[in-house]
Amino acid sequence: MAHSAPSPIGVGLGGARAGEPPVSPLARLRRVALVAALLALIPVAFSYVGALRQQSNAPLGIRSVEWLRDNGAAELVAKVESAYYSLTAPSKGGATLHALPHVGVGSAVAAGLGEYRPARIHAILHPALPGEGVWHATRPSLASNPPLLETTLRNQPEYPRVLAGVVWINTHRTTLTLNPGRLEPSITLPRGPAEVPESRRGALLATFNSGFKLADSRGGFAVGGHTYAPMSNGQATIVGYRDGHVDIVGWSAGAVAPPNVIFARQNLPLIVDGGRPTANTANGAEWGATVGNAVLVWRSAIGIDAHGDLIYVAGEDQSVSSLANTLVRAGAVRGMELDINSFWVSMITYGAPGAGLPKNLLPGMERPATRYLEPDDRDFFAVYSG
Repeated sequence: MAHSAPSPIGVGLGGARAGEPPVSPLARLRRVALVAALLALIPVAFSYVGALRQQSNAPLGIRSVEWLRDNGAAELVAKVESAYYSLTAPSKGGATLHALPHVGVGSAVAAGLGEYRPARIHAILHPALPGEGVWHATRPSLASNPPLLETTLRNQPEYPRVLAGVVWINTHRTTLTLNPGRLEPSITLPRGPAEVPESRRGALLATFNSGFKLADSRGGFAVGGHTYAPMSNGQATIVGYRDGHVDIVGWSAGAVAPPNVIFARQNLPLIVDGGRPTANTANGAEWGATVGNAVLVWRSAIGIDAHGDLIYVAGEDQSVSSLANTLVRAGAVRGMELDINSFWVSMITYGAPGAGLPKNLLPGMERPATRYLEPDDRDFFAVYSG
């Protein structure tokens, strides 16, 4: 009896072994889809691994979230963050604080002849706590004529346990610089050391965070007198001029910073203008890809007063409106939001020359006070004496 020879055909993507039932078209389609999906994931995996291989001082979790936001998952990250911050928001009302964290040294001395010092910030909640809104110098050796002053206050009546820290910077006796970070802004430009240069630490008084990533703020960036990311008219901008003065403006000078500008950093619209909070502080869509204006989160802002001095504000559980109101209360005539979220907000003062005795403005600030004394991923500002 003749026997048929076994089939020489092996198993392929759509084939079956001898004696096995044939693969259905649907199963074949599933296999093709699986292979296609795996192939599509290869560049994604390379992108993620490449991002993690970059030099960074951020932990794996932060870098992973940043990678997701930069690679098509910004909306998902925003929803997760909004849900988290909504769940962890403080309850309205309840017991108030009984004491404020200690900041600075002594109390602000009276202004001398021809000098200006900001008045105490009047308390919002009553009775005021000891020292609330009272200015303090940041360094004992400068206490008699301080170029920087700092204070704390409860800035939201509905949340009596929430604090804001405020720093006044005398721009007539200091120099402000904008410093690119190791990774941000993510444009081609001379990076420099991405930290406070060793050669300038002898005169260092303070450092503080800059704004959102440019991809989120859709703003411009100029440093060293050169525009590296096009400026956008209408954006809130902190500007340093070649004659040494600093301003905060709603930008109107076009895509390229004029020759008299040494640096310019944009971030969203103004939140204070004409000495008042702007109407758009009630519009959540204005405030970037992460969270809107009303979600309570670590936030920071910078303003300028009628004397041309800067006012920095930061705190946990802040809205855009609470920042704007605090800037106005501290004397700002114009102001802009800077960065948000606990990992990015930093204001550090140095209690001794040579970047000695660094101290965060508020005890809840997550990053170490030595943050900008080593290369950092984000751009930042530094304040020097003179």
